[in-house]
Amino acid sequence: MQLVIRELSKTYPNGVQALRDVSLTVPPGMFGLLGPNGAGKSTLMRTIATLQQPDRGSIMLGDIDVLRQPDAVRRVLGYLPQEFGLYPNLSAEMVLDHFATLKGIVASRERKELVAALLHQTNLYDVRKKNVGGFSGGMKQRLGIAIALIGSPRLLIVDEPTAGLDPTERNRFLNLLADIGEDVVVILSTHIVEDVRELCSRMAIIDGGRVVLEGDPRQVLDEIRGRIWERAVPKSQLDEYRARYRVISTRLVAGVPVIRVHGELPPGDGFVPVEPGLEDVYFHRVGAAAVESELVPAS
Repeated sequence: MQLVIRELSKTYPNGVQALRDVSLTVPPGMFGLLGPNGAGKSTLMRTIATLQQPDRGSIMLGDIDVLRQPDAVRRVLGYLPQEFGLYPNLSAEMVLDHFATLKGIVASRERKELVAALLHQTNLYDVRKKNVGGFSGGMKQRLGIAIALIGSPRLLIVDEPTAGLDPTERNRFLNLLADIGEDVVVILSTHIVEDVRELCSRMAIIDGGRVVLEGDPRQVLDEIRGRIWERAVPKSQLDEYRARYRVISTRLVAGVPVIRVHGELPPGDGFVPVEPGLEDVYFHRVGAAAVESELVPAS
């Protein structure tokens, strides 16, 4: 079962065109959807999840017409939105039991076994009796994915799942996603390039409501290999270099700005070739405007 999106467009009443003729083919496994905030990722996710209708276009999940058969989609859908509410005074065990009931699992023994399995899968079993209001951000995200996994979905959508998580919780959550079956279509929508690099065998970049790149992360890296150059520059000369070269990213290393440029030929002037990363693909395709406004320390 694969997800096929064709010429999807959406304009909101305020005139914002969130999606512009988006076409994607998403096979089973992890698929990364990258883009800056406001690129249209959440609009696309909500549309796939049957929470809103597009102005035009089509979405097929296997032989299910997503836009015309929303109930059929919801039976095989797991969705973890960017923001979701939980009952803070209920335990994790009770929350999962409640959502399992809503999902149509009425037999108490079956529901109990499912809840226990999901708590083990998300490493929350030891805190199953704890009220979720006292959970950390990462624990809430893991509970959210447990809710999304109720009913063994064939399509799983997770929207910005690691935003705001500390490194330990981020790694734990990514490992959890990686363990989900390969026969499930999993869409990871994020602006964090590392999440896609670590998890996904297919990816797309969306910007301004348009798909600007789609492919295998390894193949898209090959497309810019030999075309990325780097050097350290004085802060006082940053504007000069930005005017002279196609700067795609700027970061601080030990307090010194280090710029990366894209060019078909060696730029000289002290630049050295570097092995590209997925961040370079992202910045090159999205454009330097989103990253040149501030310097960020190197990790």
